[in-house]
Order: sequence, then structure tokens, then C-alpha cells
Amino acid sequence: MTFHPPPFTVQVGRHCERINHNEIKYFGIPCQVVSEALASQIKRWSSAAGCTTGGQRCLYKLQSATVHFIAAKHTTHFERKVDDINFRLASSHFFTSCHVSAMSVSESWYAIKDHGTNYCNLYNLMEGSGLTEARGYKEVTSDFQCTQRSSADCTVY
Repeated sequence: MTFHPPPFTVQVGRHCERINHNEIKYFGIPCQVVSEALASQIKRWSSAAGCTTGGQRCLYKLQSATVHFIAAKHTTHFERKVDDINFRLASSHFFTSCHVSAMSVSESWYAIKDHGTNYCNLYNLMEGSGLTEARGYKEVTSDFQCTQRSSADCTVY
């Protein structure tokens, strides 16, 4: 019997006082590859250069990165709001697959409706790094789990 890693899955927590977005992802590739791809993408989007195209694929700042944990910040281009981003990576299936718990939280206590910005923070990094094309990638979520996810326009936010 051939082992197939579990699909990429997203499970999202609800917000209380401020917008946050939590995800659980599964990849059929090693955590080292996932970690390097995410850290490299955060570094590529650290300047304001990506803001000129009208989106938010810019102003990311890598705080720390290991094979097990990545911490970053994202500053929104227009409003200059800061979001905290964390990725926790755990190897599974003899280091051939990676379980990733990701979270993006607005530092602003008053950020209730963010147009899906925190969802887009995580999705844009995944998509920009090419991880949305990785083996086993699949996203499962809903507006109940992730406020404004279905209306989020990640080319803008």
C-alpha cells in the first residue's frame, strides 16, 4: 500500500477582540523546504517595492526563522497597521511531510473587519513562495471559521 500524505488543510479560529487568522496546513514535502521557502519569500517582500503594484506583497519583516518556527511582521501599505505572523512547523511521516500551524494577528485592538488582510498575509506568502503548488496542497475553510475569507481579495490585501 502506498502512503499518501494528508492534503493541505486549513482550519481557522474565530476572532474575539481583534482580527486573527489561524490555519493548519499539511504538506507532502519536508519542513526544511517549507521553512526555507517561507523565510526567503518574507525577505523578498521586505521593501516597499512590491507596494507599487497596488497590493500588500511588501513590507514584511522576518523576525526569526528556524526549521520549526518562523516569526514575521507585516505592515499594511496604506494604513501602516502591523500584523504579527507566526508559522510553527512539525515534521511527520519520517520527515517527508510537514504540519504547519500558521497565525496572523493584527496588533491593532480596533481591527475588527480587515477585508481578509490576515488571511491574505498568510495566503500571499504561501502563493508567492510557490507552496500553493506543493504536493498535497489543499485549503479547506469557511467564513464562519475565517471572517471575510470568501470576500478577501489577496491581490489588494
